[in-house]
Amino acid sequence: MKFTAGKAAIFATALTMGAASTLASAATRWDMPTPYGDGTHQTQVARSFAEEVNANAQGKLLIKVHSGGSLIKHPEIHRAVKTRQVPIGEVFIGRLGNLNPIYKLDNIPFLATDFDSAEKLYQASKPALNEALAKENLILLYTSPWPAQDLYSNKPINSLADLSGLKMRSYSPTTSRLADLMGTTPVNIPFSDVAQAFTTNAIDAMVTSPSTGVNSQSWDYISHFTTIHAWIPKNMVFANKRVFDRLDNATQQVILDAAANAEKKGWALGRKLAIAHTETLAKNGITVSEPSKKLISELEQIGDTMVKEWLDEAGATGKAVLEDFKAR
Repeated sequence: MKFTAGKAAIFATALTMGAASTLASAATRWDMPTPYGDGTHQTQVARSFAEEVNANAQGKLLIKVHSGGSLIKHPEIHRAVKTRQVPIGEVFIGRLGNLNPIYKLDNIPFLATDFDSAEKLYQASKPALNEALAKENLILLYTSPWPAQDLYSNKPINSLADLSGLKMRSYSPTTSRLADLMGTTPVNIPFSDVAQAFTTNAIDAMVTSPSTGVNSQSWDYISHFTTIHAWIPKNMVFANKRVFDRLDNATQQVILDAAANAEKKGWALGRKLAIAHTETLAKNGITVSEPSKKLISELEQIGDTMVKEWLDEAGATGKAVLEDFKAR
Protein backbone atom coordinates (compact mmCIF):
# COMPACT_ATOMS: atom_id res chain seq x y z
CA MET A 1 0.00 0.00 0.00
CA LYS A 2 1.54 3.31 -1.11
CA PHE A 3 1.06 6.62 0.70
CA THR A 4 1.72 10.04 -0.60
CA ALA A 5 3.18 12.52 1.90
CA GLY A 6 -0.25 14.12 2.30
CA LYS A 7 -2.01 10.81 2.86
CA ALA A 8 0.65 9.73 5.35
CA ALA A 9 0.13 12.92 7.35
CA ILE A 10 -3.63 12.43 7.36
CA PHE A 11 -3.19 8.82 8.44
CA ALA A 12 -0.84 9.82 11.28
CA THR A 13 -3.27 12.47 12.46
CA ALA A 14 -6.09 9.94 12.42
CA LEU A 15 -4.01 7.52 14.47
CA THR A 16 -3.23 10.26 17.01
CA MET A 17 -6.87 11.30 17.29
CA GLY A 18 -7.92 7.68 17.59
CA ALA A 19 -5.42 7.06 20.35
CA ALA A 20 -6.61 10.18 22.21
CA SER A 21 -10.20 9.09 21.81
CA THR A 22 -9.37 5.61 23.08
CA LEU A 23 -7.55 7.11 26.07
CA ALA A 24 -10.47 9.40 26.87
CA SER A 25 -12.98 6.57 26.56
CA ALA A 26 -10.78 4.38 28.78
CA ALA A 27 -10.90 6.90 31.64
CA THR A 28 -13.08 5.98 34.59
CA ARG A 29 -15.65 8.70 35.24
CA TRP A 30 -16.75 9.63 38.74
CA ASP A 31 -19.85 11.82 39.06
CA MET A 32 -19.59 13.86 42.26
CA PRO A 33 -22.82 15.38 43.63
CA THR A 34 -22.44 18.34 45.99
CA PRO A 35 -25.23 20.11 47.87
CA TYR A 36 -24.28 23.77 47.52
CA GLY A 37 -24.13 26.20 44.63
CA ASP A 38 -21.09 27.37 42.72
CA GLY A 39 -20.88 30.59 44.73
CA THR A 40 -20.02 28.78 47.98
CA HIS A 41 -16.45 28.13 49.01
CA GLN A 42 -17.33 24.48 49.64
CA THR A 43 -18.14 23.94 45.97
CA GLN A 44 -15.07 25.92 44.92
CA VAL A 45 -12.92 23.59 47.03
CA ALA A 46 -14.67 20.55 45.53
CA ARG A 47 -13.99 21.82 42.02
CA SER A 48 -10.31 22.44 42.80
CA PHE A 49 -10.07 18.89 44.17
CA ALA A 50 -11.63 17.44 41.00
CA GLU A 51 -9.43 19.57 38.74
CA GLU A 52 -6.28 18.38 40.51
CA VAL A 53 -7.30 14.75 40.20
CA ASN A 54 -8.20 15.15 36.54
CA ALA A 55 -4.88 16.85 35.80
CA ASN A 56 -2.75 14.22 37.54
CA ALA A 57 -4.60 10.95 36.93
CA GLN A 58 -2.96 10.50 33.50
CA GLY A 59 -6.27 9.95 31.76
CA LYS A 60 -7.31 7.10 34.07
CA LEU A 61 -9.92 9.01 36.07
CA LEU A 62 -12.22 11.95 35.39
CA ILE A 63 -14.23 13.50 38.25
CA LYS A 64 -17.20 15.66 37.27
CA VAL A 65 -18.71 17.88 39.97
CA HIS A 66 -22.50 18.34 39.94
CA SER A 67 -23.14 21.28 42.26
CA GLY A 68 -26.23 22.62 43.98
CA GLY A 69 -28.01 19.28 44.27
CA SER A 70 -28.39 19.19 40.49
CA LEU A 71 -27.63 15.46 40.25
CA ILE A 72 -28.69 14.22 43.68
CA LYS A 73 -30.35 16.26 46.43
CA HIS A 74 -28.48 16.78 49.70
CA PRO A 75 -30.53 14.34 51.84
CA GLU A 76 -29.87 11.52 49.35
CA ILE A 77 -26.14 11.98 48.66
CA HIS A 78 -24.91 9.81 51.52
CA ARG A 79 -27.15 6.90 50.55
CA ALA A 80 -26.26 7.30 46.87
CA VAL A 81 -22.54 6.91 47.60
CA LYS A 82 -23.15 4.05 50.01
CA THR A 83 -25.17 2.12 47.41
CA ARG A 84 -22.73 2.97 44.59
CA GLN A 85 -25.26 4.98 42.68
CA VAL A 86 -22.37 7.47 42.54
CA PRO A 87 -18.80 6.78 43.71
CA ILE A 88 -18.15 10.04 45.56
CA GLY A 89 -20.11 12.85 47.18
CA GLU A 90 -20.16 15.72 49.65
CA VAL A 91 -22.45 16.23 52.65
CA PHE A 92 -22.80 18.45 55.70
CA ILE A 93 -21.63 16.08 58.44
CA GLY A 94 -24.26 17.04 61.00
CA ARG A 95 -27.07 15.92 58.67
CA LEU A 96 -26.06 12.32 59.37
CA GLY A 97 -26.47 12.66 63.14
CA ASN A 98 -29.25 10.09 63.36
CA LEU A 99 -26.96 7.43 61.86
CA ASN A 100 -24.10 7.66 64.36
CA PRO A 101 -23.35 9.95 67.33
CA ILE A 102 -19.94 10.86 65.89
CA TYR A 103 -21.71 12.82 63.15
CA LYS A 104 -23.67 14.78 65.77
CA LEU A 105 -20.44 15.94 67.41
CA ASP A 106 -19.88 18.25 64.47
CA ASN A 107 -22.87 20.37 65.57
CA ILE A 108 -22.46 20.42 69.35
CA PRO A 109 -22.51 24.10 70.39
CA PHE A 110 -19.92 25.85 72.56
CA LEU A 111 -17.49 22.95 72.57
CA ALA A 112 -15.08 24.26 69.92
CA THR A 113 -15.90 27.86 69.04
CA ASP A 114 -12.77 28.99 67.18
CA PHE A 115 -10.82 27.46 64.31
CA ASP A 116 -7.86 26.30 66.39
CA SER A 117 -10.19 24.42 68.75
CA ALA A 118 -12.25 23.12 65.83
CA GLU A 119 -9.15 21.66 64.18
CA LYS A 120 -8.17 19.96 67.45
CA LEU A 121 -11.68 18.52 67.79
CA TYR A 122 -11.53 17.27 64.20
CA GLN A 123 -8.22 15.51 64.76
CA ALA A 124 -9.47 14.00 68.01
CA SER A 125 -12.65 12.72 66.37
CA LYS A 126 -11.14 11.68 63.03
CA PRO A 127 -10.39 8.03 64.02
CA ALA A 128 -14.00 7.56 65.17
CA LEU A 129 -15.28 9.33 62.06
CA ASN A 130 -13.21 7.04 59.84
CA GLU A 131 -14.46 4.01 61.75
CA ALA A 132 -18.10 5.05 61.35
CA LEU A 133 -17.65 5.55 57.62
CA ALA A 134 -15.78 2.26 57.23
CA LYS A 135 -18.78 0.39 58.69
CA GLU A 136 -20.76 1.72 55.72
CA ASN A 137 -17.97 0.83 53.27
CA LEU A 138 -17.07 4.50 52.84
CA ILE A 139 -13.74 6.31 52.98
CA LEU A 140 -13.21 9.89 54.16
CA LEU A 141 -11.27 12.01 51.68
CA TYR A 142 -11.36 15.50 53.20
CA THR A 143 -13.32 17.94 55.33
CA SER A 144 -13.92 21.64 54.80
CA PRO A 145 -15.31 23.89 57.56
CA TRP A 146 -17.86 26.65 57.51
CA PRO A 147 -17.25 29.82 59.50
CA ALA A 148 -18.62 29.75 63.04
CA GLN A 149 -22.38 29.57 63.42
CA ASP A 150 -23.91 32.90 64.46
CA LEU A 151 -27.41 34.14 65.23
CA TYR A 152 -29.62 35.87 62.64
CA SER A 153 -32.82 37.61 63.71
CA ASN A 154 -35.08 40.53 62.92
CA LYS A 155 -34.72 42.14 66.31
CA PRO A 156 -31.96 42.57 68.90
CA ILE A 157 -31.38 39.40 70.95
CA ASN A 158 -29.94 40.05 74.41
CA SER A 159 -31.18 36.92 76.16
CA LEU A 160 -33.02 33.70 75.44
CA ALA A 161 -36.22 35.42 76.52
CA ASP A 162 -35.99 37.51 73.33
CA LEU A 163 -36.13 34.28 71.29
CA SER A 164 -39.03 32.71 73.13
CA GLY A 165 -41.75 31.49 70.79
CA LEU A 166 -39.85 32.23 67.56
CA LYS A 167 -39.51 29.70 64.74
CA MET A 168 -35.85 28.72 64.31
CA ARG A 169 -34.33 27.17 61.20
CA SER A 170 -32.85 23.71 61.77
CA TYR A 171 -30.83 21.59 59.37
CA SER A 172 -29.68 18.61 61.44
CA PRO A 173 -30.85 16.60 64.46
CA THR A 174 -28.48 18.58 66.70
CA THR A 175 -29.68 21.98 65.52
CA SER A 176 -33.27 20.85 66.12
CA ARG A 177 -32.35 19.98 69.71
CA LEU A 178 -30.59 23.34 70.07
CA ALA A 179 -33.71 25.16 68.88
CA ASP A 180 -35.77 23.29 71.48
CA LEU A 181 -33.40 24.22 74.29
CA MET A 182 -33.39 27.86 73.14
CA GLY A 183 -37.16 28.01 73.60
CA THR A 184 -37.88 28.20 69.88
CA THR A 185 -39.69 25.93 67.44
CA PRO A 186 -37.33 24.08 65.05
CA VAL A 187 -38.28 24.18 61.37
CA ASN A 188 -36.22 22.08 58.94
CA ILE A 189 -35.25 24.41 56.09
CA PRO A 190 -32.59 23.60 53.45
CA PHE A 191 -30.07 26.23 52.46
CA SER A 192 -31.76 26.85 49.12
CA ASP A 193 -35.06 27.80 50.80
CA VAL A 194 -33.76 30.12 53.52
CA ALA A 195 -34.71 33.40 51.82
CA GLN A 196 -38.23 32.23 50.99
CA ALA A 197 -38.71 30.84 54.50
CA PHE A 198 -37.98 34.22 56.06
CA THR A 199 -40.08 36.23 53.62
CA THR A 200 -43.07 33.91 54.13
CA ASN A 201 -42.60 33.89 57.93
CA ALA A 202 -41.93 30.17 57.98
CA ILE A 203 -38.96 30.99 60.23
CA ASP A 204 -38.03 34.01 62.35
CA ALA A 205 -34.39 33.28 63.20
CA MET A 206 -31.50 30.97 62.38
CA VAL A 207 -28.10 29.96 63.67
CA THR A 208 -25.77 29.58 60.71
CA SER A 209 -22.55 30.93 59.23
CA PRO A 210 -21.94 34.41 57.83
CA SER A 211 -21.21 32.63 54.53
CA THR A 212 -24.76 31.28 54.38
CA GLY A 213 -26.02 34.80 55.00
CA VAL A 214 -23.90 36.26 52.22
CA ASN A 215 -24.70 33.51 49.73
CA SER A 216 -28.43 33.94 50.35
CA GLN A 217 -28.23 37.78 50.46
CA SER A 218 -29.73 37.79 53.93
CA TRP A 219 -29.78 41.60 54.10
CA ASP A 220 -32.93 41.42 51.99
CA TYR A 221 -34.85 39.79 54.85
CA ILE A 222 -32.72 39.98 58.04
CA SER A 223 -31.85 43.00 60.18
CA HIS A 224 -29.64 41.65 63.00
CA PHE A 225 -26.60 39.37 63.23
CA THR A 226 -25.17 38.40 66.63
CA THR A 227 -21.70 36.83 66.68
CA ILE A 228 -22.32 34.03 69.18
CA HIS A 229 -19.71 31.76 67.47
CA ALA A 230 -21.59 28.66 68.58
CA TRP A 231 -19.58 26.02 66.69
CA ILE A 232 -17.68 25.42 63.45
CA PRO A 233 -19.33 22.66 61.40
CA LYS A 234 -17.82 20.88 58.43
CA ASN A 235 -18.68 19.36 55.11
CA MET A 236 -17.00 16.10 54.21
CA VAL A 237 -16.19 14.51 50.88
CA PHE A 238 -16.17 10.72 50.92
CA ALA A 239 -16.04 7.86 48.45
CA ASN A 240 -17.37 4.33 48.22
CA LYS A 241 -14.44 2.16 49.31
CA ARG A 242 -15.20 -0.69 46.91
CA VAL A 243 -15.10 1.70 43.99
CA PHE A 244 -11.97 3.38 45.36
CA ASP A 245 -10.24 0.02 45.81
CA ARG A 246 -10.79 -0.85 42.15
CA LEU A 247 -8.44 1.96 41.12
CA ASP A 248 -4.74 1.28 40.73
CA ASN A 249 -2.43 2.44 43.51
CA ALA A 250 -1.12 5.43 41.58
CA THR A 251 -4.61 6.79 40.91
CA GLN A 252 -5.62 6.22 44.53
CA GLN A 253 -2.60 8.27 45.60
CA VAL A 254 -3.55 11.06 43.20
CA ILE A 255 -6.96 11.23 44.89
CA LEU A 256 -5.48 11.20 48.39
CA ASP A 257 -2.96 13.92 47.52
CA ALA A 258 -5.66 16.11 45.98
CA ALA A 259 -7.86 15.51 49.02
CA ALA A 260 -5.09 16.61 51.39
CA ASN A 261 -4.62 19.80 49.37
CA ALA A 262 -8.38 20.41 49.29
CA GLU A 263 -8.58 20.06 53.06
CA LYS A 264 -5.82 22.64 53.55
CA LYS A 265 -7.56 25.00 51.14
CA GLY A 266 -10.96 24.48 52.77
CA TRP A 267 -9.73 25.23 56.28
CA ALA A 268 -7.82 28.29 55.10
CA LEU A 269 -10.90 29.60 53.27
CA GLY A 270 -13.11 28.97 56.29
CA ARG A 271 -10.86 31.16 58.43
CA LYS A 272 -10.70 33.89 55.81
CA LEU A 273 -14.41 34.01 55.05
CA ALA A 274 -15.38 34.15 58.71
CA ILE A 275 -14.00 37.68 58.72
CA ALA A 276 -14.75 38.71 55.14
CA HIS A 277 -18.37 37.58 55.10
CA THR A 278 -19.16 39.15 58.47
CA GLU A 279 -17.86 42.43 57.04
CA THR A 280 -20.02 41.93 53.95
CA LEU A 281 -23.14 41.54 56.09
CA ALA A 282 -22.38 44.82 57.86
CA LYS A 283 -21.65 46.66 54.61
CA ASN A 284 -25.06 45.64 53.31
CA GLY A 285 -26.91 47.12 56.25
CA ILE A 286 -27.24 44.30 58.75
CA THR A 287 -26.62 45.31 62.37
CA VAL A 288 -23.67 43.19 63.51
CA SER A 289 -23.17 42.98 67.27
CA GLU A 290 -21.42 40.91 69.90
CA PRO A 291 -23.62 38.87 72.25
CA SER A 292 -24.44 40.11 75.72
CA LYS A 293 -22.85 38.35 78.68
CA LYS A 294 -26.30 37.09 79.69
CA LEU A 295 -26.96 35.54 76.30
CA ILE A 296 -23.55 33.86 76.19
CA SER A 297 -24.01 32.50 79.71
CA GLU A 298 -27.41 31.05 78.80
CA LEU A 299 -26.12 29.56 75.56
CA GLU A 300 -23.08 28.00 77.26
CA GLN A 301 -25.42 26.27 79.72
CA ILE A 302 -27.27 24.82 76.72
CA GLY A 303 -23.93 23.71 75.32
CA ASP A 304 -23.09 21.90 78.58
CA THR A 305 -26.46 20.13 78.44
CA MET A 306 -25.92 19.04 74.85
CA VAL A 307 -22.40 17.76 75.54
CA LYS A 308 -23.73 15.64 78.41
CA GLU A 309 -26.55 14.31 76.23
CA TRP A 310 -24.08 13.50 73.48
CA LEU A 311 -21.78 11.64 75.88
CA ASP A 312 -24.71 9.56 77.10
CA GLU A 313 -25.43 8.61 73.51
CA ALA A 314 -21.85 8.19 72.28
CA GLY A 315 -20.65 6.15 75.27
CA ALA A 316 -17.02 5.08 75.55
CA THR A 317 -16.19 6.27 72.03
CA GLY A 318 -17.47 9.76 72.80
CA LYS A 319 -15.64 9.90 76.11
CA ALA A 320 -12.37 8.93 74.42
CA VAL A 321 -12.84 11.59 71.74
CA LEU A 322 -13.45 14.38 74.26
CA GLU A 323 -10.55 13.25 76.45
CA ASP A 324 -8.27 13.36 73.40
CA PHE A 325 -9.65 16.80 72.47
CA LYS A 326 -9.02 18.23 75.97
CA ALA A 327 -5.49 16.80 75.97
CA ARG A 328 -4.49 18.57 72.74
